[in-house]
Amino acid sequence: MITLKRGEEVELITRACEIVADVLDQIGGLVRPGVATADLDEWAESRIRAHDGARPAFKGLYGFPATLCTSINHEVVHGIPSRDRVLREGDIVSVDVGVCYEGYYGDGAVTFCVGDIAPDVRRLLDVTRNALDVGVQAAQPGGHIGDISAAIESVGLQAGYGVPRELTGHGIGSRPHEEPQVPNYGRRGQGLRLQPGLVLAIEPMFNLGRREIETLGDEWTVVTADRKVSAHFEHTVAVTSEGPRVLTVVPSRAG
Repeated sequence: MITLKRGEEVELITRACEIVADVLDQIGGLVRPGVATADLDEWAESRIRAHDGARPAFKGLYGFPATLCTSINHEVVHGIPSRDRVLREGDIVSVDVGVCYEGYYGDGAVTFCVGDIAPDVRRLLDVTRNALDVGVQAAQPGGHIGDISAAIESVGLQAGYGVPRELTGHGIGSRPHEEPQVPNYGRRGQGLRLQPGLVLAIEPMFNLGRREIETLGDEWTVVTADRKVSAHFEHTVAVTSEGPRVLTVVPSRAG
């Protein structure tokens, strides 16, 4: 069921998203060679719980064991933090974090460089981040979900990347995952019409190689089938009468 959010609901989602943005803004300084993903996870949980009324959204969700999803190199999404997963020079790591604040959810992700990375991987990150910006701008009132999807897909295909079809963005609000799905592929003018009050998590994922993916034996970690690297960026976005409003921003940097 698709629900349009009232103003007070959007503001609670915004508060959750501001905490998400704060975590992602600060955790970048901790991402470096020699750091275990479990260290990032513990820091993020403490940072989130320091805010009254906030808790990690992912921990325990569908049985997921951690606060963050930390996906390294060819891991697309849902990597599980571990003491055994230590970042190395030249890696990339997607950090995906969700926050529940007073019963409402925010969600965001950034793929970080670990030291110096290869030029082709740097380009993958830059293009995927640009696709997020393009997808957000396509979230215009009166438009369609397919406008977002087609805009993202176009960026990825033009760059020569694989665009996974099994993983999508989603609605978000009083639940962490709501309808509608927001695929990273599609046709303009198709799908749900976008209306003010709709809140979406838009999250392009591009693979350096083919688009095919598979899930590892832990039943969580999704990897590229060809084991080439993958990048992932995400914002939570409210559709307003004036256009899209990105909610996952640090308040002091908004505007």
